[in-house]
Amino acid sequence: MELTKEVKILIGMTVIFLGIFFLPTEDPMFKSAINATFDLAKWYAREHVILCLLPAFLIAGVISVFVSQASVIKYFGAKAKKWVAYTVAAVSGTILAVCSCTILPLFSSIHKRGAGLGPAIAFLYSGPAINILAIILTARILGLEIGVARVIGAVLFSVIIGLIMSFIYRKEEKIKSEEQLTFPDIKEERPLWQTALHFFTLVLILVFANWGKPSADDTTSVWYYIWSWKWYITGLFGLLLAYSMIRILKLSTWQVIAGAIITGLSALIFKNPLITVVVGITAISTIALTDKSGNSENREWIYSSWGFAKQIIPLLAIGVVIAAFLLGSTHDNTSIPGIVPNEWIAWAVGGNSVFSNFFASVVGAFMYFATLTEVPIIQGLIASGMGKGPALALLLSGPSLSLPNMLVIRGILGTHKTIVYVSLVIIMSTITGLIYGSFF
Repeated sequence: MELTKEVKILIGMTVIFLGIFFLPTEDPMFKSAINATFDLAKWYAREHVILCLLPAFLIAGVISVFVSQASVIKYFGAKAKKWVAYTVAAVSGTILAVCSCTILPLFSSIHKRGAGLGPAIAFLYSGPAINILAIILTARILGLEIGVARVIGAVLFSVIIGLIMSFIYRKEEKIKSEEQLTFPDIKEERPLWQTALHFFTLVLILVFANWGKPSADDTTSVWYYIWSWKWYITGLFGLLLAYSMIRILKLSTWQVIAGAIITGLSALIFKNPLITVVVGITAISTIALTDKSGNSENREWIYSSWGFAKQIIPLLAIGVVIAAFLLGSTHDNTSIPGIVPNEWIAWAVGGNSVFSNFFASVVGAFMYFATLTEVPIIQGLIASGMGKGPALALLLSGPSLSLPNMLVIRGILGTHKTIVYVSLVIIMSTITGLIYGSFF
């Protein structure tokens, strides 16, 4: 027995040694893939973790602690009317404007609170897929018809995929539904409007902090003016959050005011919104954790947010590294190819064949797209010969999925359900792209 164990260790060490020994460090493609890995990881850490994920963890903590299980079940569980549950889930993306990774802590929180699998999956897909900013950008840059097709496809996808998942796992869902029907209606500890105010204040901070920069020639639209004032708008919602912490959460007034002043001073001194966001979130966490009002929910809010961070961030990091090494780093005006040459991808998605649509769906599903970046990427691919059908297929699978996203979903739902969900997205994106490409 001991010999077998030692042999396994020897084999493992040998494999690692040979892998390092034969690393193609002089190969330009390998060097490019390494550069892409570090570039995307650096950009992700600077731009995405702080502005997107940290606020999202606080929002997920609000759902987990302040939103009662009864409320989640009321709108997403067995006690909810199906049309209400799927409608709320399907339009969530127009409010949240998040990417495939930022939606994960929110999905995890409503799933843990008792949401049905179907509505939860619809919420998971629609959050990043029906981002209203991305839809507008798609219509303006790629054409009105593909923008409209993306909206219709994304809404239908979220509902259909949710219904299919619910049907496939109907036995499990039936057991969960029977359990929920026996739950007593528990009275909310605070009025729902107060919880909603606190929740949507955080959501609006998330939305405006990540408001995308318009194209260089756009200097007169509403989108541009919102972008140019976005940090002032975010600051106003930050003040509303401070009010909510004092009036709704009953946190120490002087501590909240001191935290707001320190956050404001950091903005004036450093003139870097990333630093200001970190200071603000640190202040919120410190104030809630040192709360002496006797309300345990305030501490639980931060503990719950930290729990989501521990669960999700390591898996996202692994996924980002793998995706960047294989498919490269593309963000802002940077494009560094990975180990898979971009020419191969452009060649594979030309025309409107079943293969080109399927390949675009698969690449989109595994590649990581930051919010709004999928549009200029696809614009470049179309210029390189990509067909319109594969372009729509990638738009429908890409923003809602990514390799980092899949790894986290697997940790929440398990391997089997994750494979089924990803397969449904890829298959439906392929079929939709094929149909769309035959008309356009």
